[in-house]
Amino acid sequence: MLKDDRVIKRYSESFKLKVLHELSQGKLNKNEIYRVYDISPSTLEAWIRKYGRLDLFNKRIKIETMDDIEKLKKIEEENKKLRELLVQKEIDGLMSEAYLEYAAKQLGYKSVDEFKKKVKK
Repeated sequence: MLKDDRVIKRYSESFKLKVLHELSQGKLNKNEIYRVYDISPSTLEAWIRKYGRLDLFNKRIKIETMDDIEKLKKIEEENKKLRELLVQKEIDGLMSEAYLEYAAKQLGYKSVDEFKKKVKK
């Protein structure tokens, strides 16, 4: 068998994991990874499969009818509303906690827990 001029690249496990980490953190997108590290799309895809990082694959949605498009839009709108409600709920919780801390301090309690125990009685 004759030797040709091709270079055969071997990547370490730590390098592969580093590349996948950069992709998952959004530091580089797939096209940038291909260019920066001179990795082919099939190589990156193989690493994603090997390490079970299926979340790094592009999401594919098959749309067959106009009803599907409308359903998808409704789902996306509902998802957005739910995210906004979740953020508002977290803000409300933080505000409630802040009010309790302030009230406990003003009334001379050492902690919010001590204040809550007195209020429950």
